[in-house]
Amino acid sequence: MKKLLGYLPFHFLLCLIVGIYIQYTTGFWSHGNMWLFIAILFIVVLAFFLKKAKPFIILSWIAFFFLGISTVDVNDERNSNRYFGKHISASDSTVLEIKKVLKAGRFHYKYEAEVVQVNDEITNGKTLLNIEIDTNSSVLMVDDRIYLTAMFSEVKASLNPHQFDYRGYLARQGIYQQLFLKKNQFLKLEKESSLLGFIAGIRSKIQNSLQQEKFSDDTYAVMNALLLGQRQEISKELTEDYARAGAIHILAVSGLHVGIILLILSFLLKPLERLKKGRIIKLILIVLFLWFFALLAGMSASVVRAVTMFSAVAIGQATQNRNSVEHSLILSMFLLLLCKPMFLFDVGFQLSYVAVFGIVWVQPKLYNIWKPKPSFIDKLWQLFTVSVAAQLAVLPLSLFYFHQFPALFWLSNLVIVPFLGIILTGGVLIIILSLVSLLPNFLVYFYDRIISLMNSFIEFISRQEAFLFTDISFSEFMMFASYLVIVFGIYLFYRLNARKLLLFLGSVAIFQIVLTFEKFQMNDINELVVFHKSRNSIYGVRERSKMKVYHSLDSIQINNEKILRSYKVRENVHLEFLQERPNYMEFLDQQVLIIDSMGVYDIKELHSPIILLKNSPNIHLNRLIAVLKPKQIIADGSNYKSAIELWKQTCIKTKTPFWATGQNGAYILE
Repeated sequence: MKKLLGYLPFHFLLCLIVGIYIQYTTGFWSHGNMWLFIAILFIVVLAFFLKKAKPFIILSWIAFFFLGISTVDVNDERNSNRYFGKHISASDSTVLEIKKVLKAGRFHYKYEAEVVQVNDEITNGKTLLNIEIDTNSSVLMVDDRIYLTAMFSEVKASLNPHQFDYRGYLARQGIYQQLFLKKNQFLKLEKESSLLGFIAGIRSKIQNSLQQEKFSDDTYAVMNALLLGQRQEISKELTEDYARAGAIHILAVSGLHVGIILLILSFLLKPLERLKKGRIIKLILIVLFLWFFALLAGMSASVVRAVTMFSAVAIGQATQNRNSVEHSLILSMFLLLLCKPMFLFDVGFQLSYVAVFGIVWVQPKLYNIWKPKPSFIDKLWQLFTVSVAAQLAVLPLSLFYFHQFPALFWLSNLVIVPFLGIILTGGVLIIILSLVSLLPNFLVYFYDRIISLMNSFIEFISRQEAFLFTDISFSEFMMFASYLVIVFGIYLFYRLNARKLLLFLGSVAIFQIVLTFEKFQMNDINELVVFHKSRNSIYGVRERSKMKVYHSLDSIQINNEKILRSYKVRENVHLEFLQERPNYMEFLDQQVLIIDSMGVYDIKELHSPIILLKNSPNIHLNRLIAVLKPKQIIADGSNYKSAIELWKQTCIKTKTPFWATGQNGAYILE
């Protein structure tokens, strides 16, 4: 670990990461800085030829920092003159090419598409394509081209505090606009084949072949995920079971699956090492097969990073480099971020690399605590220490993103991981036999039974509520502070001395300071929040760590409401649900008048109040504004859209501030 921290490429990787993070979060880079970047590169090259070691290293750090900044700018297609958004208007004809088939929603098929042409102009840039589902609509495939005349719209921002930021998620995929179409609003053109389209055709043929066998729905869905990287068929309930059992990584093709495939290939191709240059031939075959698997699995971010990582590991093993794994991780991460800087903000990217680094650095020390003599127990102990090392490494990230901790994760991995190699190997055999129509029924039954048992075991673990800790409030600052504690704790664990103990205690002190500061900050918050909930009304009054929530839902709905759960967890507050809805309240010396469907209100002693309209009240808004002169009018999601539009026009004419939660998001008074 100490040698790796002193490894120069590791420093360059850190500088690149800092540059990417700063550019994405602050927008530091502009085209005017290009000359500064060129000047720094010139100085670095000059220092290299003059052989000034220390200045060269420092300047190299600066260069890689600016490289990270410029990489974000270069990879943003909106900066290209060919970006479709710079050429399109409402009446323009457009040609789209399907690049990826996404999981369908309740009402729309969803696709990632490239805008390849606007009128006669060749363009680039991705968009989210939504096609309405009806009985006659057919699913488009990769490489399909469609012609249309339609209006693009921006992806809407999340409407409630701490709600999943879908717009931000798509932006990190390079998607900033979307289209909503019906079946009769586009014309399908002749397909232009590509490698991805060819591979998608092979994948579709495999899926059709497997569907003809007598696999259960859940077994087929898991096979589709494990062997082909397609998770669209997995039910919501099964996904939740795997997440609650701490085994959700099993369903996503990632480092675990690719690592097992690498081990299987290394074993099967080992006889090639006896040949002259057999080691090189073996390496080429392994890398080619890994990238074919990546193509077959759809080239998703998780698959690309895993295959890149283990391709580098395979190269390191072939060259017999003593530190091959560590250096391969750094190299693969550096290359991925250089090509796709937005991977840095991908949750899967963060979890996979942190987990592997944890296994490489922590697992050997844990394993050396006890070395059992029986081979079987030794293998179980190795697997247990790997699972613990990986979980320890990803724990702060998991708490920050998912706010839960499955305490039985080690049991799930202990049982499932050893059989994953059998499932993957058996799955490949089943695919081959199915394609040539030679798959026997007993093999179908046997394989279906294995996956059914795995699903049942996962369901059993997920039902152990006492071992699942949920709704854990964990902020970004707490995540960084906890990583300091973990890193310095491991550093101390390797060799105990006064300096390392001091660093560890210092990290614990920093964590305590962050915890205390956030508690103090929470106790200083008072706010009124009008949430957006379509066809319903939800608003809450928060005083420090407690919030009274007034709503129009039943008890089951309100307890399962995601927007409130997200707010509760992120803000670390206690919610009290109340169905009695007052028509008047005072908050922070501000009068608040609530007008419901009855349209009845008392105007006595009201002076420039905030008015909340809900359930489409039948009122004369012009008269109300003239009498009360409201400071703000709010319309929540329980009102008809037609009524909201009329109120909005009235407020524009009378110059009264108007806020519609369906358009502007939740209203917060603090």
